[in-house]
Amino acid sequence: MTSVAVEDTGALVLFSGGQDSSVCLAWALARYGRVETVGFDYGQRHLVEMQARQTVLAGFCARFPDWAPRLGEDHVLDLKGFGAVAQSALTADRAIEMTERGLPSTFVPGRNLAFFIYAAALADRRGLTALVGGMCETDFSGYPDCRRDTLDAMQGALNLGMERAFVIETPLMRLTKAQTWALAAGLGGEALVDLILKESHTCYRGERGERHAWGYGCEDCPACDLRARGWEEWTAAGRPRLVA
Repeated sequence: MTSVAVEDTGALVLFSGGQDSSVCLAWALARYGRVETVGFDYGQRHLVEMQARQTVLAGFCARFPDWAPRLGEDHVLDLKGFGAVAQSALTADRAIEMTERGLPSTFVPGRNLAFFIYAAALADRRGLTALVGGMCETDFSGYPDCRRDTLDAMQGALNLGMERAFVIETPLMRLTKAQTWALAAGLGGEALVDLILKESHTCYRGERGERHAWGYGCEDCPACDLRARGWEEWTAAGRPRLVA
């Protein structure tokens, strides 16, 4: 496992149970003395991720004894009301396609912004200063609330509105999906890669029937496409390790 200086301050990881948030959890555990997690039930069709996140958390405790003492409380927040208002192909029975706005139909308007508002309110009460999210604008589905400019503005608004000094950390922001696999290997070795392959969930359709080389999924939604392509690029390059 990667060994780095541990920050005295605590971190709250926005944890969905998917590949990206699992790597972010490892990244936070390598850096912070106290790490808590938060998940959001916003009425997503791929609700299997809410089950996967518990399995992945248990896997972190079992496989990484050096990190386990730092992993604190897990929180699940009910945002179904928000999901009902901001309907998309993730929350309603709609085709996964590009819309007339040039955005994927899986885009949930303002989802990440809502997540960070709730996360910041929770972090305020828990005494945590870092908010860690798996947003990325390199290999991504085109969501505007994944961009670093958006999150910089969000960080400023949170700190102004809550009189705090939160830092929104996005360790995957400039990485490709291949580099995300490499970062997982660099942080937790084959044990973390194996945990992500077997237990994490990223597929928009919630498909867990067939195990592929890169994990479980439907193979044709944007999330599966990115994950599979990243795995192929990483393995073709010899499975390098990226040191955080």
